[in-house]
Amino acid sequence: MSQARAVDAVVLDIEGTTSATGFVVDVLYPYARARFGALIAERSGEPEVARALSAVRTELGEPDAGPARIEQALNAWLDQDRKLTPLKTLQGVLWAEGFARGELVSHFYADVVPALRRWHAAGTRLYVYSSGSVAAQRAWFGHSPEGDLRGLVSDWYDTQNAGPKQEAGSYRTIAADTGIVPDRLLFLSDRPGELDAARVAGWRAVGVRRPGEPYYEQGLRGHAEARTFEEIDVVGSGA
Repeated sequence: MSQARAVDAVVLDIEGTTSATGFVVDVLYPYARARFGALIAERSGEPEVARALSAVRTELGEPDAGPARIEQALNAWLDQDRKLTPLKTLQGVLWAEGFARGELVSHFYADVVPALRRWHAAGTRLYVYSSGSVAAQRAWFGHSPEGDLRGLVSDWYDTQNAGPKQEAGSYRTIAADTGIVPDRLLFLSDRPGELDAARVAGWRAVGVRRPGEPYYEQGLRGHAEARTFEEIDVVGSGA
């Protein structure tokens, strides 16, 4: 059993940790891929979309890249599972609308929601830090099979407002923003590089190692690990 004592908050990765990577790859990625072209052609004047398209051109080093080139790049990055902010932003726009229309319902492993409710009820703050955009995170938690879970979460972090997930500086940014001492923050993720970065920043970290997930066979490089959230004993600092 992995135990974390005297923590004030739990920070959650989504893909591979709270939710199945397969759902994201098999359901959400194709949903976005089928709609990138229309989004670029019809909504490039919207501020959020325009900023993301500009960032795509910057990433490509092609300031004059047209709609077809941008769509090609987005699809290539999707195939490569690149965690690039403009890709995640545009995915988030499309996914949020899909969830709102009832075309999408998110996935959570069966052990996750009961644990989140238990920790929240005990006074432990919950945060989300995902490579997916904040808009996508809110949509994900707002349209779960168990209803709207957004009330459990105190705040949301992505690669835009916190930084890359495998850099310690991102975790320092989150700690400063929450006002919580680093060693009272517990990060849950399936990715060793993210756990390493959190630990360098002074956080506690537990790897969630679920059979069938991409990082299961690789192992967690010496980090404490749990197969389910039921194995993670979160005890508030006042306990």
